Formats: sequence, structure tokens, C-alpha cells
Amino acid sequence: MSGNAAPSGVVLLTDRWQARRPLTEVVAAAVAGGVRWVVLREKDLSRAERAALATELRAILADAGGRLIVAGPDPLDGDAVHLPAAGPYPPPAVRLVGRSCHDAAELARLTTEDYATLSPVFPTRTKPGYGPPLHPAGLRELIATSPVPVLALGGIETREHVAACVAAGAAGVAVLGALMRADNPTELAAGLTEAAGRAGHGAARPAPTATREVR
Repeated sequence: MSGNAAPSGVVLLTDRWQARRPLTEVVAAAVAGGVRWVVLREKDLSRAERAALATELRAILADAGGRLIVAGPDPLDGDAVHLPAAGPYPPPAVRLVGRSCHDAAELARLTTEDYATLSPVFPTRTKPGYGPPLHPAGLRELIATSPVPVLALGGIETREHVAACVAAGAAGVAVLGALMRADNPTELAAGLTEAAGRAGHGAARPAPTATREVR
């Protein structure tokens, strides 16, 4: 692990096709509601288009002390990436690396990653039929085997969802559709962030089962 702080609280994943407003406006609204971590997806754009968008989003986050993570191995002139379960292995040598995981076997393949997402926790409108959902009980079991902090992902739309995930040991939640589709992303982000904070104060998180080398 690099020693960098892993994402926590409410992490926003972007999808401009689901956003009700221009993507930068949705991100700015979510940041105004307390989001401090954003994962830039938009993989159908060219590298130049993604890099330009990354620059805009970093500026929005910088004003609030937040941070941008880029989906895929190319950090787009930044220093944080989120990788799919399929690869690449080993991870690129950047300051912060996350990876998508779905089961114990994928968690066991982690090497120098700083955090992982586990999904889907709940049935999700973004990827209908993707699963089966872990639900909080399954999430808790997998977190107990994870050597790195975990973000819960998939179908997280309400304060109750957030509280259940944090109570299961998640460091935070990753939210896509609910915030992209929200009429008021600021209000929703504020509510989800408050729920994560409240749940985190009393949550006993499972200890990691393995130690990591410092990158």
C-alpha cells in the first residue's frame, strides 16, 4: 500500500448518459453536498476528451479538498486509478490504486492496491440483472477477508443502504445512478454523507486478514 488515504464516505462514480444535467454540474452539486471522492468513468470518450474532463473535475474537487480517481490504468495526468477485476496485473505504479472485486477469489488477487470495491451489494438499476447481490451479510463476510479497505457498490440509493454497508464494515459507499439521476444531487449527497458519518461512528470494522508491503 502506498500509505495514501483510501476513499471513504460517499464516492461518486460518473456516467454522463444517466446524468440529468451536464456532468460537471452534477459533480459540482454532489461536491457541494459533501462528496470528496469522484471516479471518472466515461470510457467511450477519446483520451483527449477524458483528459479535458478530468482537468475540469479536478478543479471542482480541489476547491473542496477532494480528489479525482480515473477508471482504467491511465491516470490522465493525475495519480489515482481504479482498475477492473480483469487487469492489468500488476497495478500501475501510481500513488493511489483501487480495483473492482466481486468475490473472495478476486480479493485474494490483490497485491499493491490501496482499496477495493465490492459489488453488487443491492440490485442495481444501472446494471439490471448483474449479480447476484451480496446484500449486507455477504458484504460483511467478504470484507472480513479483504486485506484493504472496501467500498460498497451497487444499488446504493438511500441512507438506510449506506448505514447497512458501513455497519457491515465498508469504509464507504460508491454511488453512481442515484446521484446521476437525482433531481437534487446536493441534497441527496448531503443525506448519504451524513448517514455514512453517523454509521461510521459506531461501526466495528473487521480487521484486515493480511498485512501489505508499502509501495
